[in-house]
Amino acid sequence: MSASPPAGSGVWSDLVGQERAVEVLRRAVMGEKNSMTHAWLLTGPPGSGRSNAARAFAAALQCEQGGCGVCNACRTSLSGAHPDVTLLRTEQLSIGVDEVRDLVRCAAMSPTLGRHQVIVVEDADRVTERGADALLKAVEEPAPRTVWLLCAPTPQDVVLTIRSRARAVSLTTPSEAAITTLLIERDGIPSEMAAHAARVSQGHIGRARAIARSEDARRRRAEILRIPAQLRTLGACLQAATNLVEAATAEAAEATADLDVSERTALSEALGIGAKGGRPRHAQAALRELEDQQKARAKRIQRDALDRVLSELTSYYRDVFALQTGATARLVNADMEPDLAHLARRTTPERTVTSLDAILAAQEALETNVAPQLAMEALMIGLHA
Repeated sequence: MSASPPAGSGVWSDLVGQERAVEVLRRAVMGEKNSMTHAWLLTGPPGSGRSNAARAFAAALQCEQGGCGVCNACRTSLSGAHPDVTLLRTEQLSIGVDEVRDLVRCAAMSPTLGRHQVIVVEDADRVTERGADALLKAVEEPAPRTVWLLCAPTPQDVVLTIRSRARAVSLTTPSEAAITTLLIERDGIPSEMAAHAARVSQGHIGRARAIARSEDARRRRAEILRIPAQLRTLGACLQAATNLVEAATAEAAEATADLDVSERTALSEALGIGAKGGRPRHAQAALRELEDQQKARAKRIQRDALDRVLSELTSYYRDVFALQTGATARLVNADMEPDLAHLARRTTPERTVTSLDAILAAQEALETNVAPQLAMEALMIGLHA
């Protein structure tokens, strides 16, 4: 193999602030002694780029130059079109045993064109217990040229039996300066807007890019940050909760509407529904299964939207706490300092900690499938109390 591209170039160019992790992966690609293994667990906070790191690693493993970023192997690996790179990112709330078994079958095959058979599971934390049992044997006894790349927020999000058999690579939250530079150089964002988006995104690259590029994203964020000042009565709390859930539901519907229709049309055609003289068997069961999958996808998008709400509210109350305690940390929402200062004077640090606890409780409630309306109502009342 030729010399590998330097860190920060080629397939690694979008991994902002992850020099240490990139160096570990590059050494494995170059085949340095004791650097390569058959199973990897890439972890990092939301927005750190763990999925991008897995895709880049997969591309570099297939590339003759170790990840040049421009050859056919790199481009197809990154896009998911390479025949020897399987990418799984679920749009459902979980990854079931049937999906895992499909991956295991792919993993057992020899590469057709590439150097390795690479299986990327971008949401390994969503693998069910039965799915983990099916995955364990494949990770324990892999085919000679198979590499598993599992991604999760933390190692603890993956069952112990699997994470103990994978080499861990931890990604960190990118710095504000690194995100600002990326937005300016990669996306052509004006420097002032790039700096603002980098600050308020709290290290989430995707969120920073959305805020920098979308007026709607900035408007939605501003609406969320106005909520604390509006919680004056119980009725206002309940209305705020309803507004948040309806907005998240509408976002999910908008994101899935066209895809839902195209999936149903494709399935109907495959089943022969509507064809002259067609008498499809088990058609209704297949359509119901598709509808269930689509509802689960919409539920996940709705929950992701509510997670963003919780993240923004957390930043708001952390800023309030910083003002109350005289902390020297820079405010995330510096553009709202008058509102923050007003709430800081009107309440106590203890009360602010209680508000942060209420946000954490809402996050835990959503993760345990409490109805979003109930979770948001409890949160708004908690913030008002």
